[in-house]
Amino acid sequence: MFGKKFYLVILLFVFKTGFSQNLNKEKLDAYFQALDANRKFMGSVAISQNGQIVYSKTIGYADVETQKKADANTRYRIGSISKTFTAVLVFKAIEENKIALTQTIDKFFPAIKNAGKITVSNLLNHRSGIHNFTNDPDYEKWNTGKKSRKEMVDLIVTAGSDFEPGSKAAYSNSNYVLLSVILEEIYKKPLAGLVEQYITKPAGLKYTKVGGKISVADNEANSYKFTDNWVRQSETDMSIPIGAGALISTPEDLTRFADALFGGKLISEKSLAEMKTLKENFGMGLFPIPFYDKMSLGHSGGIDGFQSVFGYFPEQKIAYAITSNGSAMAVNSITIAMLNAVFGMPVEIPDFKVYSPAPADLDLYPGTYASNQIPIKITVTRSGTSLTAQATNQPSFTLEATDKHKFKFDAAGLVMEFKPAEKKMILRQGGGVFDFRKE
Repeated sequence: MFGKKFYLVILLFVFKTGFSQNLNKEKLDAYFQALDANRKFMGSVAISQNGQIVYSKTIGYADVETQKKADANTRYRIGSISKTFTAVLVFKAIEENKIALTQTIDKFFPAIKNAGKITVSNLLNHRSGIHNFTNDPDYEKWNTGKKSRKEMVDLIVTAGSDFEPGSKAAYSNSNYVLLSVILEEIYKKPLAGLVEQYITKPAGLKYTKVGGKISVADNEANSYKFTDNWVRQSETDMSIPIGAGALISTPEDLTRFADALFGGKLISEKSLAEMKTLKENFGMGLFPIPFYDKMSLGHSGGIDGFQSVFGYFPEQKIAYAITSNGSAMAVNSITIAMLNAVFGMPVEIPDFKVYSPAPADLDLYPGTYASNQIPIKITVTRSGTSLTAQATNQPSFTLEATDKHKFKFDAAGLVMEFKPAEKKMILRQGGGVFDFRKE
């Protein structure tokens, strides 16, 4: 994602799966109908095999305020999926002998700490040590204003370095902002033109480009966060993320991009092999996304209220993509449902039943909970008839009651079960089960 990276983890346990020749479209339709009816998701999805779309679905609004419905061609900000596009452009530049993986960046950014040690390769696979500017606490105070390329570079220079180049991997949006500036410098052309010349035209992408201010009139979606209703989110100015997160697209275009990339239509086989090579689970513009006994390669994205993911299973030639402008469910859960349908596994329709806990019960839960399994504490507070939870150094979130002593937060795929008599709370997320004790 653009702001902060999240890992999409779909591997639950070892289980043999195979492509279903009869994709259960009716079941997927019912699944998305349930999400739509319960205001859990707004966005668009697509699945393709052998370059042909086998399923697509769009629900919700491109613009809630005017009740403008989204359609299959509505464009969404795709956040850090933009990095995969930028990586492709870097490898095109390498193939044209304009730059090299082993080249250090001091020629372009002499003021950056360790510039004489940091290589293009380090930027691509997040091993540069350059501080991630979106982690700074004041980032959201200035991210909606326009920044020049020089201002962005100066910000990155000032932020400094977090570790010695090449010593480890740590996700940093700064890396791909710098790669964008390098590309524009060596080609003497804006990133938007490079994306069009080397990717969207060769791959036949009709709805993908570097974005600007959102235009609902041009079928671009605004983004939202759900509280009691969909609340519109602010817009990051696209001069800030550049190739780290400034592209807009559709799921069908993203599956076409995946087909073109892995089908050898954009870069050479050698370049693709470099992109796919993993070191500490970091490729170059790609990440592994497991599903049971299979592995796809792709990227996730998040910017403002937008969330997205795309992936590709090379052996099965299956591509999938999700773009969302508002989700009260974990995108990971939606991805699992889609892939279950693809590989002939059951698609469960979520139960969104409402449970109203007794007021006396709500007084049993507030407090700070700690676990020996993971190094975070979770503070639970009561406000009226609601419970709010906040993990260490994380934003707070409102819990939804599902049964006696049981609560959930769908946007993170999180379930919390309290055991007041034992002063205990059990947290379940991503297949993990964690015991917490009340302090």
